Amino acid sequence: MKAYSDYLSEIFPGIKVQKISIDAGFSCPNRDGRISKGGCIYCRNDSFSPRYCNPNDSVSIQLEKGKKFFAKKYPDMKYLAYFQSYTGTYNKTIQQLYSLYKEALMVDKVVGLVVGTRPDCLDDETLNLLAEINKNHPVFLEIGAETSHNHTLKLINRNHTWEDVENCVKKISSKKIHCGLHLIAGLPGESDELILSTIDKACKLPIESLKLHQLQVLKGTILHTKICSGDLTVPELSLDKYLDLCIEIIERVPDNIVIERFLAQAPPDLVVSPSWGLKNYQFINLLQKKLVTSQK
Repeated sequence: MKAYSDYLSEIFPGIKVQKISIDAGFSCPNRDGRISKGGCIYCRNDSFSPRYCNPNDSVSIQLEKGKKFFAKKYPDMKYLAYFQSYTGTYNKTIQQLYSLYKEALMVDKVVGLVVGTRPDCLDDETLNLLAEINKNHPVFLEIGAETSHNHTLKLINRNHTWEDVENCVKKISSKKIHCGLHLIAGLPGESDELILSTIDKACKLPIESLKLHQLQVLKGTILHTKICSGDLTVPELSLDKYLDLCIEIIERVPDNIVIERFLAQAPPDLVVSPSWGLKNYQFINLLQKKLVTSQK
């Protein structure tokens, strides 16, 4: 299993790079009423936004704060400006998008862009803009797919389809832009078999990376409310079960696709379940030990 850091080293030879998250004031079409309201039922943006992310600050100010945050640990690091919050290609004009992306790339030591978006929010004009930027600064598109099962996508209030994902990824590939998919394990109604079928479908697409994590039930979300009222249940996901699932996933993913991560880490005071109390490196250590044991 190739590490994500090794994947980045192939694109940035001799350079160590770190993502810096940005909240640039985007929204989502299932949040602002275009296709729905309320957003994804599990979403709580402050659960993954670093302290330095503040939409009231400019992109460049957020990046400078992020650089200071990482400087003590990584003094010689270069950075990727990560438009992470909400949908990073949505509810802005093409001129506004160009301005935001350009501002990020003008910040010292920023060498590329990572843009998180939905498969139904990447029109030809935006894709052409990103392709043009990609000629001089690597662009990574992180497409929120979550699952390949349309009934689940409806249930969690995403309201795009897996067919949208397939079409979007093929368009991105035609522009020679780096592309990865974001997937979630443990969504309501999904068995391990359904999760693994999503992995199989994803690996047939022209992607370079997968970003997987366990579903976390967070306080204050629609998902939490529905679970408390008995309207929804989620699969029980113990640590051992999830480790076993991750091993099955690793065995299915071909060598040309790198798995960026396996674990979500929301602040403990927001997490209802599963509450494992692990950092990402601790989870990876457990996973590697289990992999060694399974291969004996």
